[in-house]
Amino acid sequence: MKKILEEIYDKASKRLTKSSTKDEAIAQKTESICRCNKNKAPIRFLMSGLLSKIKDPTICLYKPYSAFGEHSYTGRSNDEDVVQPFIHKYSLPCNSTTAYLTPAFRTIEKPLTKDFFNKCRPKEVYYDMMDVLDYVEQNPNEAYNVLAEIIRFLIIIKNENRQRIDQLLQEVKNDGTELSSEEITTLLIQHLNCNGSSRLPVLIIAAAYQAVQDLTKEQCKPLYAHNAADSQTSALGDIEIMIEGEDFTVTCYEMKKKKVTADDIAVCKSKIISAKAKIDNYIIITTDKIDFEVINLAKTYYGEIGVEIAVLDCIGFINHFLHFFHRHRTKFLNNYQELLLSEPDSSVSQPLKEAFLSLRRVAETDKNS
Repeated sequence: MKKILEEIYDKASKRLTKSSTKDEAIAQKTESICRCNKNKAPIRFLMSGLLSKIKDPTICLYKPYSAFGEHSYTGRSNDEDVVQPFIHKYSLPCNSTTAYLTPAFRTIEKPLTKDFFNKCRPKEVYYDMMDVLDYVEQNPNEAYNVLAEIIRFLIIIKNENRQRIDQLLQEVKNDGTELSSEEITTLLIQHLNCNGSSRLPVLIIAAAYQAVQDLTKEQCKPLYAHNAADSQTSALGDIEIMIEGEDFTVTCYEMKKKKVTADDIAVCKSKIISAKAKIDNYIIITTDKIDFEVINLAKTYYGEIGVEIAVLDCIGFINHFLHFFHRHRTKFLNNYQELLLSEPDSSVSQPLKEAFLSLRRVAETDKNS
């Protein structure tokens, strides 16, 4: 299967202007699926199914689990073992994790029909997906061409995204313009107010530590994937800080894009107690309002477990940081931009990346006008 994907990629990359399928309607639906930013799970679902169909034309694309018996196929295994390494290798604009963990595909109990996706959002992308499945079921020999069409569009979209980012980067001033600490804070607030911004607080805190690590001799461990569960990674939180030259965590950050509750504090306490090594403090960063009762509850645990737990406001935290390390504010902003652009689209969407560059360009232009 891996050889099939590599063969298709090689062919598709050499003929980006020519459709791989003769059916214009299917080509349009395939493009619509690949360009849907709201939900990219159908792309990987299709890719894993089409690979199975190419290998064995007798399998039924409506039966993506072996539990369905005759003519079924192991969709999740194909997705994780074959499709996932492929899309990571070529940085294709797909979800970075399996489609089969999304709500639509993890609850399948019988062969798929279009009605199954009536309550999914956006349902149109699932309807297009089912139309593609119908077409390939009726024309099994077209599985190869349809998969080639998907990969062709993914390469096209990847190139378009890169070109837009490059254009915006050129428009961001490189003439020594420095935004003030307050202007940077305003820029971050605007960016956090954009849709799909739940990953941004992690990048903000990581960028802050990177900006002053030569001074503090403390640095971030490599960031975990946005959708990686702590139970899978054995992580104490979203960001772990260690002293330079050491390999153990001294400070841990947990990010919440919602109100912090007493239950959240209890979960953090459990993580600290079960940690292999003792940390110095555990900080919860939120973009929502903070209740005074929650702050007081967090304080009470120090006497019990010997580790401070604090609940801090994201914007207040970074605003104070920017003023405290005022001469490092531009380094922070550049670090944030670099971290942002290096995130996979499944963590930070292409529109969210473009939004930041546009907001920064406007802020820097206004400063010089």
